[in-house]
Amino acid sequence: MSKRARQKGGGKKRAEEQVLMRAGLNWPLFGLALIGMGLTAYLTASYWAGQALAGCTVGSACDVVLSSRWSKLLGLPTSFWGFLAYASLAAIAWVKRADIHWKLAWGVSLFGVLFSLYLSVVSLTVLNAACPYCLASVVLLLAILGTVAVQRPKELVKFSWSPWLLKTAAGGLIVIAALHFQFAGSGNQSAAAEDPQVRALAEHLNKTGAKFYGTYWCPHCEEQKELFGASVQRLPYIECSPGGRSARQAAICNTAGIQVYPTWFINGQRHEGLLSLQELARLSRFKQDS
Repeated sequence: MSKRARQKGGGKKRAEEQVLMRAGLNWPLFGLALIGMGLTAYLTASYWAGQALAGCTVGSACDVVLSSRWSKLLGLPTSFWGFLAYASLAAIAWVKRADIHWKLAWGVSLFGVLFSLYLSVVSLTVLNAACPYCLASVVLLLAILGTVAVQRPKELVKFSWSPWLLKTAAGGLIVIAALHFQFAGSGNQSAAAEDPQVRALAEHLNKTGAKFYGTYWCPHCEEQKELFGASVQRLPYIECSPGGRSARQAAICNTAGIQVYPTWFINGQRHEGLLSLQELARLSRFKQDS
């Protein structure tokens, strides 16, 4: 055998030796991923069942965050996408090849951290609220990312943290920027012609002296307004937070004893919470030919 052939064979052998296999399941990663799956499964199941979360009362900071437009992505609850991310990490924990295992775990956990931080910044700066469930997920993802960083195989060929962080973080931020535009677009209502029946209901509520108390930052108030579409300006709406969320409630709302948003007064009766068009029509004795 020639010297060149021996060198070629030796190079192949060294390349094969660099492919390291894990001894077994990555238990730390798997355990943390299972906790995340449990948390997000609870949030998702509660959302689909229409059930209130433990410690998350109507109008609370938690409710504000989980009822905002950032609580849904592509028509599905954001917690469901979180569940898929944690499930992916649980599956990655079984990958035997060390280099592939680590790169996949790093990519998913880093993106999870960046996306969770983005949602946290939005909740604190835009919604002026904090959700303990969401913050728990941020802490959990940071723990997973830290665990994965410590577990980096030392045998990775030509590995350097600086270019690796730059490449993976840049990729994650580009995806999050695209998702941000998706979230922003979901809050825009397209101009449309008024539905005659919905317009008639809004005018009837105004004519009969009904009052709709709410705030601009209340997600359930936004949902209530969205039910009326292009006729929303015809509603007998009263803004209870004209000075911002941190300011005192408007005097007119204090006088009315408003504690929950939205609150309706219809025919002298108080009704708290989101009401469907059918409920509003029934409570206000609205008839189609009125």
